[in-house]
Amino acid sequence: MKTSYEEVGLKVGLEIHQQLNTTAKLFCNCKPELSKDEPETTFLRRLRPTQSELGQTDPAAYFEFQRGIKIMYEADKKSSCLVEMDEEPPHSLDRESLDIALTAALMTNTKPVDEVQVMRKTVIDGSNTTGFQRTCVVGLNGEIRVGQKKIPIQHIGLEEDAARKIGETEDTITYRIDRLGIPLLEVATAPVMEFPEEAAKVALAVGKILRATGRVQRGLGTIRQDLNISIRKGALIEIKGVQELSAVSSVLKNEVTRQLKLLEISEHLRKMKARKEDFKQNIIDVKEVFKNTRCKLLRKALDRDQHVLAVRLPKFHGLLKIELMPNLRLGTEIADRARFWGRVGGIFHTDELPAYGITVQELEKLKETAKAADEDAVVFVAGDKENALDALGAALNRAEEAVKGVPEETRTARPDGTTRYMRPRPGAARMYPETDIPPVQITAKHISRIRSSLPEMPEQRLQRLAKDYGLNRKLARQIMDSHYAGLFETIVKESNTTPTTAAVFLTETLKALKRDGTQVENVSENQIREAFQRLSSGQLAKEALPELAIWLSKHPEKTVKDCIEILKLGMLSEDEVAKFIEDVIQENFILVQKLKEKALGPLMGIVMKKLRGRVAAASVNKILKEKISRHSR
Repeated sequence: MKTSYEEVGLKVGLEIHQQLNTTAKLFCNCKPELSKDEPETTFLRRLRPTQSELGQTDPAAYFEFQRGIKIMYEADKKSSCLVEMDEEPPHSLDRESLDIALTAALMTNTKPVDEVQVMRKTVIDGSNTTGFQRTCVVGLNGEIRVGQKKIPIQHIGLEEDAARKIGETEDTITYRIDRLGIPLLEVATAPVMEFPEEAAKVALAVGKILRATGRVQRGLGTIRQDLNISIRKGALIEIKGVQELSAVSSVLKNEVTRQLKLLEISEHLRKMKARKEDFKQNIIDVKEVFKNTRCKLLRKALDRDQHVLAVRLPKFHGLLKIELMPNLRLGTEIADRARFWGRVGGIFHTDELPAYGITVQELEKLKETAKAADEDAVVFVAGDKENALDALGAALNRAEEAVKGVPEETRTARPDGTTRYMRPRPGAARMYPETDIPPVQITAKHISRIRSSLPEMPEQRLQRLAKDYGLNRKLARQIMDSHYAGLFETIVKESNTTPTTAAVFLTETLKALKRDGTQVENVSENQIREAFQRLSSGQLAKEALPELAIWLSKHPEKTVKDCIEILKLGMLSEDEVAKFIEDVIQENFILVQKLKEKALGPLMGIVMKKLRGRVAAASVNKILKEKISRHSR
């Protein structure tokens, strides 16, 4: 059944994080670049939560601490320094980044603050060596218009990006700190969007404005959308890390479906008279039930003399296999909580049994031992006793929350548009002032200077692209909606490439390549510029551009010249082309004699199939016409 988003009371707010294109990081002079070299330094740490000035501990921070994870950091002197290692105080706020943020603030009608005060935001998943992220507000209370609707901008901010996760084992996460400290611009909207498609349009509109500054990075991972979503009778859910704009709508639709399913489950449990106190019960040892089991996972744990613990979920029979969204069941939600809080690989539950080598007899004995009635479910886990107790405690808590409805939490987006549990929602205790960085005064003179050189707004630029470069409105809008508007103008200005050729490649060609699996974001703007420069100088044919882009996406460290030499994409001389065409005509002489000038089309296809990428089609056409005319007399 189609969801009526008006009836369910959908409200969506966006937090858009965009990497800036600057010469330095936000709080040091290191270059904001990712390293491809082997690390020169590694160091191991474990982060711990601390109380705020009010004596409170942030629940999200405590959650990460409970996982007991160690953090291994990798570093090299090209992309990081003692600031990233938290061995030296941060430097002053980067003024280049501040000016870009103020530009974005003015372009979104946001009022710049009088004083920028850097704050610390607790982050204890290991992605920051300090245990917090430095962030600051640059502007407040703005608005943009998307269609006929005004979208309030709550704030424009600057913050440092997190370290880059390299790998993870059972007890250690490895981060590379080259990305740590790269400037991020944050744009937060009010929760006024009422439809998934509307949220996607607003994200696109904000993205256009940020790109219009001409000072933001492009490519996968350089922009991330966080979604704050709620529905009537549901809960406020924060979804982190939606990287693709095309995924915003599907993520929101799936989350609405999940919350509606959870509300249905809650209603069912209440009708079954499930009570809060039902979930305050003892966890029992069921090792004896599985002493002769053929289940490989349980057998492995028992052979190591580990524990098998279980707990009853009252009134939950049949509910754990209910699908909340594609590839996500309620049992999976409970298992996610158990994994995170208990540091276990997963849990078993009776709604999925018998299976995995667990027999009907073992299932019946388990229910009997757990004193489970027909309407109950049982969850159990194998492992170290402490971990198993924590895991089943988390399962009980999540089951109790299911009675209430939808729990507030932070979730992370998956590439397929689904989400999974990430951590509890943070509280007010996670923010406190940064004492190592002095506030920055924003004067009227400073704002006047920024305002005097504001770039064009997207609609103004759209009209100018269509007018100045002779693009039709569809192609001009495609350029505006892409990451390449600035690059397009640069290419046209520094080469004699036609605007249409450049625009079609940067939009339709690259989009088609990406759809076919090519990682076009790996191809740098400098490589694209060089390709068009060589096209302009006659060293490359435009037909070779797709093949060149595919190769460079796989070898981003190489140059266009390398690609031309390795793939033999260099242009043939006119004499070489003429000789090849002469051979083709001789091989198809009867066709030429019969069709005369009408043989041009078939022969053109034969020649271009063989020489595509190494010769200009116009040159082939000219030589073919001359030779067909001579041979058909």
